[in-house]
Amino acid sequence: MCGIVGAVSQRNIVPVLIEGLKRLEYRGYDSCGVAVHQGGGLKRARSTSRVAELLSLTAEDGIAAGTGIAHTRWATHGAPAVHNAHPHFSTGPGSVADAPGRIALVHNGIIENHDELRAELKARGYVFTSQTDTEVIAHLIDHHYDGDLLEAVQQALPRLKGAYAVAVFCRDEPQRVVAAREGSPLVLGVGEDGTEHFVASDALALAGVTDRIVYLEEGDVVDLQPGRYWISHLSAERGRYEPVEREVRVVQAHSGAVELGPYRHYMQKEIFEQPVAIANTLDAVNAISPEIFGDGAYRVFKDVDKVLILACGTSYYAGLTAKYWLESIAKIPTSIEIASEYRYRDSVPNARTLVVTISQSGETADTLAALKHARSLGMLHTLTVCNVATSAMVRECAHAFITRAGAEIGVASTKAFTTQLVGLFLLTLALAQTRGQLSPEQEADYLKALRHLPVAVQAVLALEPQVMAWSEEFARKENALFLGRGLHYPIALEGALKLKEISYIHAEAYPAGELKHGPLALVTAEMPVVTVAPNDALLEKLKSNMQEVRARGGQLFVFADADTHIESEAGVHVIRMPEHYGALSPILHVVPLQLLAYHTACARGTDVDKPRNLAKSVTVE
Repeated sequence: MCGIVGAVSQRNIVPVLIEGLKRLEYRGYDSCGVAVHQGGGLKRARSTSRVAELLSLTAEDGIAAGTGIAHTRWATHGAPAVHNAHPHFSTGPGSVADAPGRIALVHNGIIENHDELRAELKARGYVFTSQTDTEVIAHLIDHHYDGDLLEAVQQALPRLKGAYAVAVFCRDEPQRVVAAREGSPLVLGVGEDGTEHFVASDALALAGVTDRIVYLEEGDVVDLQPGRYWISHLSAERGRYEPVEREVRVVQAHSGAVELGPYRHYMQKEIFEQPVAIANTLDAVNAISPEIFGDGAYRVFKDVDKVLILACGTSYYAGLTAKYWLESIAKIPTSIEIASEYRYRDSVPNARTLVVTISQSGETADTLAALKHARSLGMLHTLTVCNVATSAMVRECAHAFITRAGAEIGVASTKAFTTQLVGLFLLTLALAQTRGQLSPEQEADYLKALRHLPVAVQAVLALEPQVMAWSEEFARKENALFLGRGLHYPIALEGALKLKEISYIHAEAYPAGELKHGPLALVTAEMPVVTVAPNDALLEKLKSNMQEVRARGGQLFVFADADTHIESEAGVHVIRMPEHYGALSPILHVVPLQLLAYHTACARGTDVDKPRNLAKSVTVE
């Protein structure tokens, strides 16, 4: 969601800016733009098409300069339209509405008091040409500008309420970009030879340009000029910005992992990468130990008597699955909260709670805010399961488990989800061991099962031709139900989410026992009912629920373990899973649901990797 790239250099920086936007396309966007300091003024190109179109526009308009900023926008305030696309220019008192002013700005985040600021700035004579909250920042900086861009930015920022990452430059100060962050990620890229510097919302945008990265902290402002940069930070105690030093890290943000290769879509590629992703995630795990999650984890695990999981979307379903594991194996009470809701209700804090966040990107705004809220309530034992070692989530938590899924480009998460489940299962075992609930024999059995997972997932992927046959039937539907029981109910939820995300078919999931409490009213011959049917303690109950569907003429599509004795017949379509996998069964059963969603979307001709209205990394609330 929303990407920023900016630079100051002695060379033409436009190709770097455009390439940076291309690397951020996976986040999702509906417009893009670039602005430069050229010919003594501001010049820009904006498009509601793809970044490739923006590249053509810059070439046609002869846009080339050493100072510039670029952006991909995911619409929040104002429709996806060129006049709402970033970068925005200030248009001060007396300006002509379509003439560029002196400030150019790009912004990620949401400014909550934009209406109040808009009214104030209009009264001062500023002309607004968009419906965005972003434009008020450009005008506000222009209002404070008196010859020093850094001072103008530092005066404007305290007026903003909400979250932001901004990059701005001024017509009157060539070769200078000022950037700042509060609640939205931003990194500084230090040029290899010291003559150029960069800012971006993700280090991946700077891959191939520099690997020397500074992760800016909340309240940081950075002033970039060729050959040097300064970082200042707003001191809450003194109420002013003061110089600070931040560590320069070497980050290998290679982009080779995002090449599509022989696959039709990134989502298909990532589904088939799951055996390798799981193997990589388990690579360094030779035994179960709390120290897998960082130094000092044993002491924390001994102290806690409850787990609180905070997550959104697919990560929330991973957390729901983990709740079953944590309570049945580790015997520790576990609650899970949708992160976007958690901090807006009264809850009962417990200082002996282990707060676990789950995030693919580690930059999910709602989850970060929920984490901070939990800490403010005195719950200081924090741990994250995350796919990005350098993310804000990892930096904010005391302990972490880094999944090794690699870059995930498709908006609909697949390999990030299954590796999250692996990390959460390891957490379950580590807590069980610490609490005296895991014998050496059980540990050996679980480790053996984990080691076999990549092979087991590979066997499930071999079912793809059978799933493709089902997808032709699903592509003609507009609604679907997904059923699961117990440990597999969250997997049914995940399957329904995948189908609705990329095929735009309305899909809902229910615990199968809830059918008679309402959903059964929806069942007709036109309603496919996908059923997750492992051979577990709830199988016979599930079979009864399936009969309820058949009695109403519903069509069952069942992913069944081989020894469940569920046979194909009229109205019952069965795909047999290669093997039953006990507690780890959810990791296997989600894979055919991913394939079903993927091939149904292909049959319907949707944009699989970039589904409408969705973004990969949700960095605004």
